[in-house]
Amino acid sequence: MPTCLPTVLRRCHTCSSERFRANGKFRVNANHKLLDAWLLVLCTVCGDTAKLTVLERTNVRSVRPELLDRMHDNDPGLAAELLQDPVLRRRNRIALDWAGAWRLDTGGSDHLDREVIDVSVRFAARIPVRPVRLIAEGCGLARAEVERLITEGRLVSAVRLSGKLSDGFTFTLKR
Repeated sequence: MPTCLPTVLRRCHTCSSERFRANGKFRVNANHKLLDAWLLVLCTVCGDTAKLTVLERTNVRSVRPELLDRMHDNDPGLAAELLQDPVLRRRNRIALDWAGAWRLDTGGSDHLDREVIDVSVRFAARIPVRPVRLIAEGCGLARAEVERLITEGRLVSAVRLSGKLSDGFTFTLKR
């Protein structure tokens, strides 16, 4: 589950740093019946503000009132939703770095002493995580040990465990 907003990867025009942090602040500008809205992000090095376009020359009547209210209230939940939107990321040419922005909730460690463990992983948000890392942290193993268990066939899953996943999956660990 997420613990904070992810770091936005984009080049700063002032200091050429590549990391911005979103704090959930929005800027909305009205020009007659047209709206522009941006999510504001701050450079982690120089503090310069950059704007990520959310709405561009959009007719006021086509914007849901509750969305506009959430932007006016600087809702951090809305910022999290928008940062996960692939259309917004593509339009603004940004990527996200989730390092240190999520935590693993295992529900306790009393299940680790069993011979066979069936585990279902659910994501509270679409956070891309390497399953090997997630399994290693959840089971208290080294990543190399998890990879060895996969090659030996003692850790099996219906999904490919190499690469990154952001959807739920299940796996079985045989000790």
